[in-house]
Amino acid sequence: MPKVFLSPSTQEWNEYATSGNEELYMNLLADRVEPYLRSCGIQFVRNDPDRNVGGAISDSNSGNYDVHLALHSNAAPPNLAGKLRGIDIYFAPASGQSEKLANIIANNLKSIYPLPDKVRALPTTTLGEVLRTKAVAVLCELGYHDNFADEAWLKNNLETIAKNLVRSLCDYFGIPFIPAGPVSWGTVVTDGSGLNIRSYPSTSGKIIGSIPNGASVTINGEINGWYVVSYNGITGYSSGDYIYY
Repeated sequence: MPKVFLSPSTQEWNEYATSGNEELYMNLLADRVEPYLRSCGIQFVRNDPDRNVGGAISDSNSGNYDVHLALHSNAAPPNLAGKLRGIDIYFAPASGQSEKLANIIANNLKSIYPLPDKVRALPTTTLGEVLRTKAVAVLCELGYHDNFADEAWLKNNLETIAKNLVRSLCDYFGIPFIPAGPVSWGTVVTDGSGLNIRSYPSTSGKIIGSIPNGASVTINGEINGWYVVSYNGITGYSSGDYIYY
């Protein structure tokens, strides 16, 4: 199953138009992203807020991640302070997968941002979190925090933005989006054989693990009779017909 390095901004010095700062609100957004990642079966690690961007890049590169997702908000240059609006999703110009992910995110955000024509996927030649990571990387500038309207949109729509971002990751990975819910636990009950863990919620999905009969398993989400399960370090899908609460 996919694995994401989630990297909300550590820039507490970037003050918002009325109150708060970029680090605070991007971490509040990441807090809301996590339950959707979990319910969709996407494994994740989050950056250390006490480390700078170089630390985030180093930590990301020390692991084996499919996507590095950086969450930021933007600010206009001094001569345009408070006058700009829009969302920019930056990708690595030499990476077709980075561009693909950026376009998926941008297109989905257009459905929730009030000015869809101002949502763009853009190449970058300067952003280290996009260019220096081993994983496919994008950096999301989710509105201008020095603009009152964009600040209000961000603060009032954290849950909606989080859901939209994870839906985009699911589109990119080719797995179903599953609404977030509480984590629960169940017991595998079979005829004595192991219960398959698959890479997709279908009997045609690749078998990536097995759960012994009688074992307790973590249930992160459910779709069409299949559970998103975690067992012994493996996350995937198992048939709900053989898991009992």
